[in-house]
Amino acid sequence: MSKQTSNKLWVFYSILIAVGLVFLYRITVLQLFKGEDYLKQALRNSSTEITLHPVRGTIYDRNGKLIVYNDYVYDLLVVPIKTESFDTLELCRILEIDTSELEQKLRKAKSFSSRKPSLVAKNLSTPAYSVLQENLFRFPGFYIESKTDRKYKVKGMAHVLGYTSEVNKNDIENDPYYKQGDLIGVTGIEKSYEKELRGKNGVRVMIVDKHNIEKGNFADGFYDTEPIPGQDLFTTIDLNLQELAETFLSNKTGSIVAIEPATGEVLCIANSPGYDPNELSGPERNKNFRKLLVDPKKPLFNRALKAPYPPGSTFKPIQALIGLQEGVITPQTAFPCYRGYILGNRKVGCHAHASPVNLKYSIQTSCNAYYCYLFRDIVDNPIYSNVSEGLNAWIAHLNTFGLGILTDIDIPGESKGILPSVNLYKRVFGKNWRSSNVISVGIGQGEVGVTPLQMANYTAIIANRGYFIRPHVVKYVGRNKARKPSNLQKHNVSIDTSYFPLIVDAMNLVYQPGGTAFWSSIPGLNLCGKTGTAQNPHGNDHSIFIGFGPKDNPKIAIAVIIENGGFGATWAAPIASLLMERYLKQSNETAKPEMYKRMLNPVNK
Repeated sequence: MSKQTSNKLWVFYSILIAVGLVFLYRITVLQLFKGEDYLKQALRNSSTEITLHPVRGTIYDRNGKLIVYNDYVYDLLVVPIKTESFDTLELCRILEIDTSELEQKLRKAKSFSSRKPSLVAKNLSTPAYSVLQENLFRFPGFYIESKTDRKYKVKGMAHVLGYTSEVNKNDIENDPYYKQGDLIGVTGIEKSYEKELRGKNGVRVMIVDKHNIEKGNFADGFYDTEPIPGQDLFTTIDLNLQELAETFLSNKTGSIVAIEPATGEVLCIANSPGYDPNELSGPERNKNFRKLLVDPKKPLFNRALKAPYPPGSTFKPIQALIGLQEGVITPQTAFPCYRGYILGNRKVGCHAHASPVNLKYSIQTSCNAYYCYLFRDIVDNPIYSNVSEGLNAWIAHLNTFGLGILTDIDIPGESKGILPSVNLYKRVFGKNWRSSNVISVGIGQGEVGVTPLQMANYTAIIANRGYFIRPHVVKYVGRNKARKPSNLQKHNVSIDTSYFPLIVDAMNLVYQPGGTAFWSSIPGLNLCGKTGTAQNPHGNDHSIFIGFGPKDNPKIAIAVIIENGGFGATWAAPIASLLMERYLKQSNETAKPEMYKRMLNPVNK
């Protein structure tokens, strides 16, 4: 072979090898780097992804009664890039909308994403769903997605349960789990336990033809994932007690909270006005929400967690405990009461009773003068260099009772309530302010605001003789009840436990002859309580009561507030007693049928 021929063969083989290497490189790139992209493109062109929504966890009361469940609903979605020419008028007729509305929805879908599904119509009516199922092939790019929506077995309890609503742009941006049209918990335990309740979406990839007709699973279901159901919640709520509380509040304005002292489990949270949780479910959700939002009675407002009421005389047992702890009184300490507390031209009135007044008698008869003297002695205590230090010591005690701070209940939106501060009094009265300037604070008026939840919690503290467990409304998470809420350890208050039996005995006297709640006593039940009548600058006084029972080994602590109800003994005390009777006896029968009947009447009758 000549040298010239040999050179030509070498060049030919070199070119052949170079071309082969190029092909090998391209194949390698396609396999290693572009294969995923081409697979995705193939999937987009010949398939559709159907989101499989999990069943949201159901909710039960403490006795296993079903409260919240799910019902299947169907939405119509569109993938804009897959749409072709279709009968617009026919689709509008099925959906019962006009063409301009449909065009607006399609424009919005395309602006959101041309390749991702967007909601066109939610909660399809049964007729619309049936017609679309049979004629979907006529509307390329459209498909039906099934999911569940909330249904409620109750007409109340809305502020505990909360509600779900469609996710907004921020929800989607903050959590990639969500897509347009998904539901998310907005308030109540629907929000605080959203991740447990929602479960996890699945997906089904289907082969479709050019008419968007499904032809089977893509790759025999290799890319499919099954949805994971949400976890059930077993609440601490006693539905029987809850419904009776709501019955008593049905023609009144106010709130009721009951707690099991030893565990911190909330037995009921009732608010009035409230709303039927079914109003914020289904196709009328948005319409009903707008109606509730502008309602002047504010049914969406959770009074139990947010409203800072003056506690009135229900504040006196705490004041007594602080006075004992600070050493400014003993059980035998007595103060005079001549129809009230008088200092110069300043007077805080009181009703007629014997004088002087010792500690037990002051709680039994709810003497205002006693607690004006007591508050003065606490903040003017000579162990402190000035009144500001005394006030701060008083506030520090209250904080340990959960006042002026959050209880950290597992329902969002709680208020801290209101407590005064040294800076506030200096601004109002000057740097040389005195206890006499703010003496009304001693009887739970003035610059003190306490939520019904906080009232029930400090009642549980007294019932427990000095501690509380964080209030919570979920007892177990999961169908096997394996998980309990966290942070359920004891929280001790700043008062020595030796002082509590005296206060418990005094609160027991409230239900005895001569006590302010004697007429609300229940035969056979040994109860403790404290009435309160809180002045209200916007109308009649509020009727307030706190109580627990039985006296020893208490099972329930309760706070009742009836706005504009007058004396605590008129409305709040009887309602609290009847509710404690219902829970302790676990019977729908009452020993006080006439009192029961009267409590069903409206306040202003």
